[in-house]
Amino acid sequence: MTPVTLRQMRAFLTIVRLGSFTGAARQLHLTQPALTVQLRQLEQTLGVRLLDRTTRTATPTRIGAEFARALAPLLAELETVLERVQDHAALRTGRVDLATLPSLASTVLPAVIARLRVSSPGLRVRMREAVTGPVGEMVRAGLVDFGIGGSVEEDGELEVQHLFDDPLLLIFPRGHAFAARRSVTLRQLLEVPLLLPEANSGIRHAVDQAFAALGLPVEPAQEAVSTGTLVGMVRAGLGLGVLPSTAVEMQVIPDLRALPIDDPPLTRPIALVRRAGRSLSPAAEAFLATLRECLALRGDLRPAARPRRPARRGDP
Repeated sequence: MTPVTLRQMRAFLTIVRLGSFTGAARQLHLTQPALTVQLRQLEQTLGVRLLDRTTRTATPTRIGAEFARALAPLLAELETVLERVQDHAALRTGRVDLATLPSLASTVLPAVIARLRVSSPGLRVRMREAVTGPVGEMVRAGLVDFGIGGSVEEDGELEVQHLFDDPLLLIFPRGHAFAARRSVTLRQLLEVPLLLPEANSGIRHAVDQAFAALGLPVEPAQEAVSTGTLVGMVRAGLGLGVLPSTAVEMQVIPDLRALPIDDPPLTRPIALVRRAGRSLSPAAEAFLATLRECLALRGDLRPAARPRRPARRGDP
């Protein structure tokens, strides 16, 4: 059986509503012969006459009237659904659900949302803050469209794409001797009491790996679960802390300073995490395109290729 087309159904209902081929052709922006062909094809497909035609009018047959009464609400609902899909495709509406690290949710991503709101005011963004492990788990479970966080281990269910490297900085009181420097080295960090995030965080993993590569042992004076705790310990004079640049941004604390750690440079990788083999919605694609635009405008983050790393559950 030849399938009934949407154009044929629209043509039939328009003729019934206006009672005229001429008026229907004008409203549908068709020629009368083209409209006649569509109606004839519909009748041939259904195997029944739907309209009685004269030179001036078109009147539905009994079966045609029954068909029109049943078809009208179905076509109206379908038209509404199609309009919604087209609105999503044109970014006139839509919602993005994403999981991300708290430090990114309060520093990098608000600028992305603000920029997206200007270009596509109908889109809505909902962020869920989580550490790296749960970011991947929420993506895997389909609770969010995608995740942005520390590198998650790629597997058959998750696809991981590196976005940028977030430099790690040393934070310390303004009166410290390091205040006169422009950067510090790993070896110099061994000379001070060091405050680090807890051992299962991506930041700590990057620090431990860097020290291990130089054959240097590192034993922190204190460990902290949250950024706020680590900053509080630095302010109290318990030592010098290591935090990512994005986390330092959210701490508006005039009595502390931050320096890059060089020789070697320390960074934590930030990646896009999505379900493997699954397409993103137009709204989600627009968000990621805007994110990349914002990253290109920033000079403090490093959008360089980097090997993927396993998940570390405690990233702030």
